[in-house]
Amino acid sequence: MTAEILSGTAMRAAILDELRQEVAAMRERHGKTPGLATILVGENPAAVSYVTLKVRTAQDLGFHEIQDTRPETIGEADLLALIARYNADPDIHGILVQLPLPGHIDAERVMQAIDPDKDVDGFHPLNLGRLVLHQALFPPCTPAGIQEMLLRANVPLAGAEVVVVGRSNIVGRPLSIMLGQKGRGADATVTLVHSRSLDVAAHCRRADILVVAAGVPHLVKAAWIKPGATVIDVGVNRIGVNAATGKAILSGDVDFEKIRQVAGRITPVPGGVGPMTIALLMRNTVRAAWRHLAMAG
Repeated sequence: MTAEILSGTAMRAAILDELRQEVAAMRERHGKTPGLATILVGENPAAVSYVTLKVRTAQDLGFHEIQDTRPETIGEADLLALIARYNADPDIHGILVQLPLPGHIDAERVMQAIDPDKDVDGFHPLNLGRLVLHQALFPPCTPAGIQEMLLRANVPLAGAEVVVVGRSNIVGRPLSIMLGQKGRGADATVTLVHSRSLDVAAHCRRADILVVAAGVPHLVKAAWIKPGATVIDVGVNRIGVNAATGKAILSGDVDFEKIRQVAGRITPVPGGVGPMTIALLMRNTVRAAWRHLAMAG
């Protein structure tokens, strides 16, 4: 058996085509386009690369997009004032502050300063609370991307044994909640595994669907995989540099080449979960714009 490769790149293209039609309809009916403000502090190469991709995607969809880059030395008060300005801007429907932030800035305070109705990343405590109550406006983008990927690949979820490795507030914890709720793309039996779990391998071997978001290269081995299982690899680890191209060599959290001989479906790194994260960020922004138009009457 060789696993089917789940291409996030192909699924992203389909989602963006759907969103492009929504944006065109919004412009035709209301004379408005979704507005996204992307705030980048400093020049962290990985952050710059990621923000650039988000900005280009937003522009390609026809968004009103503002990339606001600030020096690493910006004070916390000035950053909070900038967020307050975008909170008050009726043409901005989504605000994204790229992490990580410099050490002198309290990232939690910054996230909480974003208007929850413009928090398209889904990290504000109010939006996480809405998620728990099954009332999410903007589900966190990576978990939502994984859920959407499973739906589009027609992976059976109702009653499935799902094991999520990693309990971060960005991926593992919200995903475990989303997949365990009632409804489409959910109704699974979910186990959340972490660094203090006993016999992680045994938990993984039970999984019909295994999601690995641990940040440890090649953590999960082929012997841990139930034959035919769906394996979603969230890890993006830089393990070296290609001497010929100078580009980073990336690895996921699973032993891809060996596991693809056992699993039924598997995501690649890169080209798996990452493209879905950006697609769902764009979808959250479109949803925020529609919501703003509805509330405006």
